[in-house]
Amino acid sequence: MSYQALYRKYRSQRFDEMVGQEVVATTLKNAIVNHQISHAYLFSGPRGTGKTSAAKIFAKAINCPNQVDGEPCNNCFICDSITKGTLEDVIELDAASNNGVDEIREIRDKSTYAATHATYKVYIIDEVHMLSTGAFNALLKTLEEPTENVVFVLATTELQKIPATIISRVQLFSFKSITTADIKGHLATVLEDENIEFEASALDVIAKSAEGGMRDALSLLDQALSFSKGNLQEKDALLVTGSIANEALVSYVNALSENDEASALTALDNIFLEGKNMLRFTEDLLAYFRDMLLKAVEGDRAQIFAWIDIAIDSLKNIKETTQTKIAADVMTMRLAEVGKFSASVSVDDTAVQALSQELAQLTQKYQALSTEMTALKGQLANGASLSGLTESPKAEQAPKATEKARPINRELIYKALGEATREALNAATEAWPELVASISMPAEKALLNNTKPAAAGANYLVVTFPHVNLAKRVTENADLQLTCGNLLSSIAGFSPEIIALAETDWKEIRSEYAAEYKAKKHQVEAEPEKVENESLARAKELFGDKVKEIQD
Repeated sequence: MSYQALYRKYRSQRFDEMVGQEVVATTLKNAIVNHQISHAYLFSGPRGTGKTSAAKIFAKAINCPNQVDGEPCNNCFICDSITKGTLEDVIELDAASNNGVDEIREIRDKSTYAATHATYKVYIIDEVHMLSTGAFNALLKTLEEPTENVVFVLATTELQKIPATIISRVQLFSFKSITTADIKGHLATVLEDENIEFEASALDVIAKSAEGGMRDALSLLDQALSFSKGNLQEKDALLVTGSIANEALVSYVNALSENDEASALTALDNIFLEGKNMLRFTEDLLAYFRDMLLKAVEGDRAQIFAWIDIAIDSLKNIKETTQTKIAADVMTMRLAEVGKFSASVSVDDTAVQALSQELAQLTQKYQALSTEMTALKGQLANGASLSGLTESPKAEQAPKATEKARPINRELIYKALGEATREALNAATEAWPELVASISMPAEKALLNNTKPAAAGANYLVVTFPHVNLAKRVTENADLQLTCGNLLSSIAGFSPEIIALAETDWKEIRSEYAAEYKAKKHQVEAEPEKVENESLARAKELFGDKVKEIQD
């Protein structure tokens, strides 16, 4: 005899053999016992949960001459024929391939004929949501005026696609996803019947990968048994399902807990080199975080909540991009940053913008005062001396070409903050999602995911990144900078220079800027004469005797 797949060999033949659907089984058995057979039923639920099996068991039970307590005997001619699919009074149809009006009209016409061998003629229509609108209308007529001793059993995985007029004319039974524990128990029973040794951890892996479907679980078990050598082990189940070993997840999460980004990325590389899918890895990671959350004490939950938020957000990006490894690397960098700078001082963005504008106004007033003072002193000097005095600062203050640039140009960022406005920031923030979506290269687009404008003016735009390495890569990518500038010009109407900063660096510099601004404001308001004297001292330092001549 040819080999029979496990999901076919161990298909439920009685209501009490159905796993995880006790409510449905009990209700249908009671209806049979009490002779309350309806003309139409609708079974809805996820794939592989027993909808079609229940329909065939029901067809046997209502026609079996030897049924006891609503259960078929599975020994008589009727039961045996229905199990083999040879009884002409029980018709199974797949609506995916028989979804037209003509097929349903043929069913309607044939349903008027009495059953040949059985008491009830049963039509089982699987994936009924695939019927066309016209076919549903034709079926509706049959359900409105049912023929005696004809029963329709409809099955679907997408209840929302079934017209309300159909649902109102049938008895609806909802099949639920089968729990991991129930699946694991049934798989153990199957392996015991097959006399195959197994590791309990292997069944855990298969049961979780089945996602509530018994048919999927049995199919995965079949594959794992084909791969193993008579003894089902966890490693076999991991290879077949593509799941991530618990030890690998523990190593990865431990590195995240210690904010050890390098070790976390190394652990991710090892998982990737084993051929694991990054989408599956992220899903398994979320499940691991959930398990951690259930066991965590209250003080540790904030970090786990933050991890879950980042993983869910990254899951969307991984589904949409072809560069799944890059997206997973970015997710790892973000996860490793959680909790690392929890003590950082934060300043409200609105407050910073307001302080920036006020500082700019005070700076203008100070410059006007300095200009007026210089003009008054200049009245005592001749035109040539004044000309030499005003020209020399340009050469003195010019930046040196050989000066080495610092990793973070605070002077440039302070300048950007000085001219920043709320209106420019709002415009940049509104345009940024469209700008990121317009980037055509997946790798460059991945760099800009989870970024946001932090300060904006006519000439500069500060953009924050979740990690310093991402900010550095964007800073060094001149083509990407040019592309962003052009896109921002077409979307928002202005093209500022983009300053890429890590979120942590931005918070630090913003706090320093706010503190310096407050100190400067206090000094200008409290000691204006001291500020003027400091300016004069600076002028003497630059121009020496020329200032003394003016004073004399």
